[in-house]
Amino acid sequence: MNRLVVFIGFTIWSLSACVAQKVSILQHVEPANWWVGMNHSDVEILLHGKDISKFTVNVEGLEILKSTKTENPNYLFVTVATSGKAKGTYPITLSEGKKVMANFPFELKERKVNSLAREGFSSKDVIYLLMPDRFANGNPANDSHAQTIEKANRSLPGGRHGGDIQGIINNLDYISELGATAIWSTPLLEDNDTTYSYHTYGQSDLYKIDPRYGTNTEYLKLVEEAHKRNLKVIKDVVPNHWGYTHWMMKDLPTYNWIHQFPGYAQSNYRTSTQMDPHASERDRKYCEEGWFVRSMPDLNQSNPLLLNYLIQNTIWWVEYADLDALRVDTYSYNEKAGISKWTKAVMDEYPKLGMTGEVWLHDQAQISYWQKDSPIAAIQNYNSNLPSVMDFTLHDAVQDAFNEKEQGWDRGVVRLYENFVNDFLYKDPNQLLVFLENHDTKRFNEFCPKLEDYKLAMTLLATTRGIPQIYYGSEIGMKGDKNKGDAAIRQDFPGGWTGDNHNAFKAEGRTTEEQAYFEFTKKLLNWRKTKNV
Repeated sequence: MNRLVVFIGFTIWSLSACVAQKVSILQHVEPANWWVGMNHSDVEILLHGKDISKFTVNVEGLEILKSTKTENPNYLFVTVATSGKAKGTYPITLSEGKKVMANFPFELKERKVNSLAREGFSSKDVIYLLMPDRFANGNPANDSHAQTIEKANRSLPGGRHGGDIQGIINNLDYISELGATAIWSTPLLEDNDTTYSYHTYGQSDLYKIDPRYGTNTEYLKLVEEAHKRNLKVIKDVVPNHWGYTHWMMKDLPTYNWIHQFPGYAQSNYRTSTQMDPHASERDRKYCEEGWFVRSMPDLNQSNPLLLNYLIQNTIWWVEYADLDALRVDTYSYNEKAGISKWTKAVMDEYPKLGMTGEVWLHDQAQISYWQKDSPIAAIQNYNSNLPSVMDFTLHDAVQDAFNEKEQGWDRGVVRLYENFVNDFLYKDPNQLLVFLENHDTKRFNEFCPKLEDYKLAMTLLATTRGIPQIYYGSEIGMKGDKNKGDAAIRQDFPGGWTGDNHNAFKAEGRTTEEQAYFEFTKKLLNWRKTKNV
């Protein structure tokens, strides 16, 4: 009897160990699923695990077009053909001889109805930009998380304050009442930096929502609830760089997955070198390949494995979450050829998807260079394929026009006129994203604290060509000086936290001044909805 018990116990232990080994060998599978009927039907699956490249790979029911090994034995890139296949599970098996070492159920899902025809933003829309950590805390239980390093500390201006996806969901009616028609949240993916992680531009996992914001499932709920209110959802994507704590940084697939130098090399931030015919190769190289900051490794989009990984990840999120549009961070810092291929691949999958890029330059010709079919870029036989760019020169002109005390031939309001004169440089000025401020600039109400100035500027924004974007809190008169640090322009929205001294999400909770700002903004934006744009 004792021998039987020992034998059974040993057998159970052996089976458990075998299962555990299969799980532990295969540490990452990305993407873990795809969809039927996609234009991008040849899917390159990244497999990561200890010495995984020595195994034989098989995907039951799918043709393997190629299996790519790199100098790192811990990776395999397996390209499978999904065209014409039915939805279902297609097991991936890794074997050594006749022994199965690992397996994973790769799934092909049914594509959403009319997914191809999804329509992004246009000049009919008004975009509401918010920073989730500073907007509203709907779930205090996730303010800190065991899997992430930085913990919540609302008393620290640059710390994590606890805003999250549930906080956004709780206040969708507020955004809708205001008259906005689309929401752009700064990134929500995991950022596991030790400090300053709330901005989430140094991402550590491209397939996972930061647990301090919520879960992937909660993100789906946000999009679903937004769509119920006819609000579009814009995802902020960052193909230029990742965070240093991204899991791949500990085990790079290839040496040239990121740009590397003998020592640390920071970007020179001179994105004008991208089109400057006189730029030195060194200046151009440091613009494209230098790291944005020490904690953000610069991605090498000339590496076809990396570029395809970025393309597939972006398509995956659009399809998975039913997104309407993308905002592309630091667009002009990317390698020109690589970012053009990335943009084209995404737009080929979703021809009507909204997409705008951050091109922080102060010259219309240079900004125009980055818009799709730009007559300026055509001089150099370049096409970014990017439908929309952000109009930073209008932002500059507004600051000058409202700050200069004297009007003159070349001063004051005429600066707005001079900005619009140069619209002939753009292929489509109606596709420009126009704004008074964003999460990286001084708030308009800081340098123009009078309500009457706000009314003038907002009326300009709502009636000029392009796609208006407003920044959370300005509609209640929030101020913020960039010179005092980023935290000064990214304050917590009053009422987003239990215990706040007042709640500006509700009319009865606003001060008299806040209500005056809100009522004007609401009236203007809802009036705009009734007009042909």
